[in-house]
Amino acid sequence: MTVTTRRVGGAPVILRALRGKDRTEWEALRAKNTEWLRPWEATSPEGLATQLGYRQLVRQFDREANEGRLQPFVIETEGRLVGQMHLFGIAWGSIRGASAGYWVDESVAGQGIMPLVLAAACDHAFIGLGLHRVEVNIRPENTASLRVIEKLGFRDEGLRLRYLHIDGEWRDHRSFALTTEDLGGSSVVERWNHRQHQSLQRHTEAGPL
Repeated sequence: MTVTTRRVGGAPVILRALRGKDRTEWEALRAKNTEWLRPWEATSPEGLATQLGYRQLVRQFDREANEGRLQPFVIETEGRLVGQMHLFGIAWGSIRGASAGYWVDESVAGQGIMPLVLAAACDHAFIGLGLHRVEVNIRPENTASLRVIEKLGFRDEGLRLRYLHIDGEWRDHRSFALTTEDLGGSSVVERWNHRQHQSLQRHTEAGPL
């Protein structure tokens, strides 16, 4: 599955599967962002978990996707990888929901890529997969990710105490969600792009300082 969208005034952003030939670039990107991601990424409370090798990771992603439990994407723009976006914990039946998790290269943070990518993933969940709800859980200290959620109009559903093990401790998370009813017949990407167009128009009308 490949999802392509475009930043207002910027290059296309592509969500696609991680491939075997991405290994060198992906491993370099992960190594480069180790400290940047450490406060936010889940860890094992036993401290004994072994990291999957690259080939094992790709196979696991493919297997989980084929089973309908995961939609794993890398984020690509201007010909290079800049992060990952996953829809995980996909449940069907009477739930029809998923959680979203993501990270982005520190060098492109704040450029509007992450809100657009999350919006595109939500539209894929709602329109492509037929899900009803997408949930995102964020540490209260992660102000950058909280801004992403705010920009996209996610509903704050409260605090989950000691929700996830991260960096050696059980950490609290705030829970946010969108359902299809929240969109009023629009899409998340359309709402985000409309906001971006309005912002661009305001800057244009204000003129140079």
